[in-house]
Amino acid sequence: MTTILITGANRGLGLGMAKHAADRGFTVIGTARNPDSADELKSIASRVELLDTSSRESIDALAQRLGDEPIDILVNNAGIFPHECDDINDLDFDAFERVLRTNTFGPLMLTKAIVPNVAKSDRKLIVSITSNLGSITDASKGQMGFLGYRTSKAALNMANATMAHQLKPKGITSVVVHPGWVQTDMGGQAADLSPDQSTSSIMNTIDQLSAKDNGRFVDYKGDELPW
Repeated sequence: MTTILITGANRGLGLGMAKHAADRGFTVIGTARNPDSADELKSIASRVELLDTSSRESIDALAQRLGDEPIDILVNNAGIFPHECDDINDLDFDAFERVLRTNTFGPLMLTKAIVPNVAKSDRKLIVSITSNLGSITDASKGQMGFLGYRTSKAALNMANATMAHQLKPKGITSVVVHPGWVQTDMGGQAADLSPDQSTSSIMNTIDQLSAKDNGRFVDYKGDELPW
């Protein structure tokens, strides 16, 4: 049976992916900062684990609890979008540091901690949820703003492109996926996609990913995006 670990699974995209993974018969491990209040996730997931992806101690504790358990698919989903670091003219560096720690350092710290679990599995897949706002190509076309968030996702994209080569000898495939503009707390209600539309397509894309996709930057439909 396929085991999938999804971070930030108590709401939004993470919860949607947990639902679709459970519908596929996967063993779902969902993480949340406050598991006690993650009632909907508890009704879906095989188990709910405490995890603060910005904390190395929390990540190390999760890795210890997982032990040698194989993780077929790791989905680095947890992320934040603070607007106090949108503009260089009034940049709040505390907010900037926070978004980098959560959106960039967090996925890397967790990936490093549980690479052995992924390597033990049959699927050996790492998916990090990114954004087209992390595309330097798109930013250079004039789609400016959101300095801190864009930087965090561009850094995540580069990290994935690099670690994809470093983890390839272990048989691990690493991909970054843009979920689209989604009607979540982060995306707002004016967004193009419902959470269900986005997450069902993401899971369909995940089903199709293989070693030939290692290092790619794709959207929720699996289409290539510009770096």
